Amino acid sequence: MRIGELAAAGGLTAKTIRFYEQAGLLPEPPRTPGGYRDYPPQAAHRLAFIREAQAAGLTLAEIRSVLAVRDSGEAPCVHVADLIAQHLADIERRMAELRATRAALRTLAHRAQATEPSTCTEADICRIITPGPSDNEGLSPRA
Repeated sequence: MRIGELAAAGGLTAKTIRFYEQAGLLPEPPRTPGGYRDYPPQAAHRLAFIREAQAAGLTLAEIRSVLAVRDSGEAPCVHVADLIAQHLADIERRMAELRATRAALRTLAHRAQATEPSTCTEADICRIITPGPSDNEGLSPRA
């Protein structure tokens, strides 16, 4: 099938398909006598895999590594499971950081509501962010 047909079948653009070829995700197809790309039917399945893998959060480099394992004749299940575990751990870490940031921002929002701007001195840059000695509500230190 030609690139336009493959693009339509995969919900992509021809430019994206050419990019995937250049990035090593999609093998360069044979050419017709007229020089047009002639994709085999399995190219559509490979594109569907690439899209699903991207939706799962895998990078193009990670997808390329999974495809390399498959292209070598091996099942990439163990490799994919490792990638998924790494991504889950990263998401858990980022979620913990976001929870800590949310808690800090809630403290700052509460402090902002209680802060009277007229009591700020020139020595204060911003008492919402850095409370003065008389303010007893501090933020926990961040690493």
